[in-house]
Amino acid sequence: MKILIVEDEPKTGDYLRQGLREAGFTVDLATTGPDGLHLALHADPDLVILDVMLPGMDGWQVLRAIRTGGKTMPVLFLTARDQVDDRVKGLEMGADDYLVKPFSFAELLARVRTILRRGRSGTEATSLQVADLELDLLRRRVSRAGKRIDLTAKEFGLLELLMRRQGEVLPRSLIASQVWDMNFDSDTNVIEVAMRRLRAKVDDSFEPRLIQTVRGMGYVLEVPEPA
Repeated sequence: MKILIVEDEPKTGDYLRQGLREAGFTVDLATTGPDGLHLALHADPDLVILDVMLPGMDGWQVLRAIRTGGKTMPVLFLTARDQVDDRVKGLEMGADDYLVKPFSFAELLARVRTILRRGRSGTEATSLQVADLELDLLRRRVSRAGKRIDLTAKEFGLLELLMRRQGEVLPRSLIASQVWDMNFDSDTNVIEVAMRRLRAKVDDSFEPRLIQTVRGMGYVLEVPEPA
């Protein structure tokens, strides 16, 4: 699942991004209100973690614009303000939860998982399926043909990206930025190694093979057409 963090404090933003990625989520980070609004409207996150005090637009304005734009993804407010009126205002404007700084990461992670479990207006899918390959987004489990497959956090994130964009050839640069949060380095084989390990787990013992290499372009997950 993809989470958007809108937070202008560099240490807090980096801390949350790292922690949520280690928990298996795909994470985008914006440091201004306008940038956060753009990503909320166009990157289709499953959850927005939104600071109230932001440059350019405050959190209230960002949330109002998100809802005006027809987006229904859940929003978790973060703020240093410990005022009842602020909490009520956020909830009345369409926020799903409210967390006051300072907070423990364990508490934030628990809130995130609870919100995601409820889903987007009760309609957000909590699993992905391609052929007999199933990915449970909430329990972080993968199975194929009914057989449980154990993946690392990076392998899970890589498979989720491939399944969400089924049939689309994903270049190595996109995979590097989305799963590893790094610029693609042609001298490293980290993506090839991870893809090889993922294939060994989800493809090698099953038919048909779903993960394909498109030479010179990248990788795609799709059900092959019958010969």
